[in-house]
Amino acid sequence: MELWNWLEYAAWALSAAFGLHMLLDWLKTDSTYSEDVLTSSREGELEAMAEEHKGMTP
Repeated sequence: MELWNWLEYAAWALSAAFGLHMLLDWLKTDSTYSEDVLTSSREGELEAMAEEHKGMTP
């Protein structure tokens, strides 16, 4: 049973490490880029242009 306890502690430690990494990455990204850049969708613009061209072909 000792092995399972150590594996549980390791899983909790990894979970905390991933959570901390996500928090730090979020703060770094939020301070690096403006809100306009983060909420824009370049892919969406390209898809909209492709749909316009599909509608024009006979």
